[in-house]
Amino acid sequence: MNFVKENVFFVAKNIPKLTRCFSTSLVPASNNQPTHQNDLPRPAGIASFMRLPISSLKETKGLDACIVGVPLDTATSNRPGTRFGPREIRTESVMVRPRSNWTGENPFDRLQVADIGDVRANLYNVQTACKEITEQYREIFANDCVPVTLGGDHLIAYPIIKAAAEKHGKVALIHVDAHSDTGEQMMGERLAHGTPFRCAWQDGLLDNDKVVQIGLRGTGWSHGDIGWGKEQGWRVIQAEECWHKSLESLMTEVREQMGDFPVYLSFDIDAIDPGFCPGTGTPEIGGLTSIQALEIIRGCKGLNLVGCDLVEVSPAYDTSGNTSLTA
Repeated sequence: MNFVKENVFFVAKNIPKLTRCFSTSLVPASNNQPTHQNDLPRPAGIASFMRLPISSLKETKGLDACIVGVPLDTATSNRPGTRFGPREIRTESVMVRPRSNWTGENPFDRLQVADIGDVRANLYNVQTACKEITEQYREIFANDCVPVTLGGDHLIAYPIIKAAAEKHGKVALIHVDAHSDTGEQMMGERLAHGTPFRCAWQDGLLDNDKVVQIGLRGTGWSHGDIGWGKEQGWRVIQAEECWHKSLESLMTEVREQMGDFPVYLSFDIDAIDPGFCPGTGTPEIGGLTSIQALEIIRGCKGLNLVGCDLVEVSPAYDTSGNTSLTA
């Protein structure tokens, strides 16, 4: 099951709308649907997410949610390649069908969704890239469209949250990751893929009483790698606390903590153990299972999700394509 597709359901507003795509002048009042494999073979067609109709940033006003890529990896600290994440996730998404055989839900029956392609993000200057991302996401949020983002390295969460906070005020955060990403700086630079949530905190974008980090683990340089968030009042659940158990009860607690506050969900693929998802830049053993990851995503049902991302897929390190398919 694809986590991005699961996320689409949980932003449901159930408002039928019209949207424009490249292949037709106007999509009928019925919601956009992924292309069926019997209508067009899986290897065929334009590689939009689940082969949904393609729209644009300017037309997000006609959408409940949009799939949008941010192909940026110049803030990475180890293995690069996440700039190719959005493209590969879209390619592998052809295997994902719209209906969940467990929940019975089809998000495209409730939502008007299209793939609006990728935003511009300067590969040669991360400061400029962040400004560009915020500017373009500002338009998405202004149109009351919920962005479901394909990354890209984890720095992209910061400029997206910045745009979200301009629309909604301070946001709650559910952050699923092997790493805290709360560094003050990396090699003297404030903007890096290990700093986005410190940046968001410094800018006053987060509600400290409604920040949860899940799956943190591995080794670090100091107490602050994980302890800093705890000192701010954040709830930090390390991976060892998740071993050998279901996370359904945890997500019940998370939903109670979030209430009806606007929530941003940021999911780093390296939260999942590299035995399942090796295609990432900073893998850490002892991670979440794919089943636990599904429990987290499904456990967000009912939350007021205003945006979400799936980041740090680096396709070159998983030639099977399973990391991108899982994403």
